[in-house]
Amino acid sequence: MNRTEKKLLEVFNHLSPEQQSSVMDYVDFLATRTTGVAPAEVLQPLEIPRPEHENVIKAVKRLRATYPMLEPGKLLHDTSNQMSRHMVHGAPAAEVIDELERLFRGHYEAYLAR
Repeated sequence: MNRTEKKLLEVFNHLSPEQQSSVMDYVDFLATRTTGVAPAEVLQPLEIPRPEHENVIKAVKRLRATYPMLEPGKLLHDTSNQMSRHMVHGAPAAEVIDELERLFRGHYEAYLAR
C-alpha cells in the first residue's frame, strides 16, 4: 500500500458511517465517468422520471442517462461543484438535484444550438 492509499484509509476510518457512505457514493460517481462521445444521431433526451427519494449520486447517473448526447467532460466541473455543495457544504439533496436538472437542461439547449 502506497503513502496516498494509507492516508486515504486513515482518513476514511475516522469518518462517520454516513460520511463513509457519501465518500463511497462519490467514488462510484467518479468510476462511472466516461470520456467517449455519444453518437451524433441521438438528439432527444430520454424519458427517465425522477424518483421520489433520489440521492445526488443517483440523480447524476439518471441525468447522464437522460442526456447521453452530452459530453461528460463538459459537465464535470459544474456537476462536481454541485456534488461539493451537497457533500461538503450540506446543501439539501433536493435543491442540488433541482440545480443539476437545470444544469443538464442548459447544456442540452447549448448542444441543440450547435
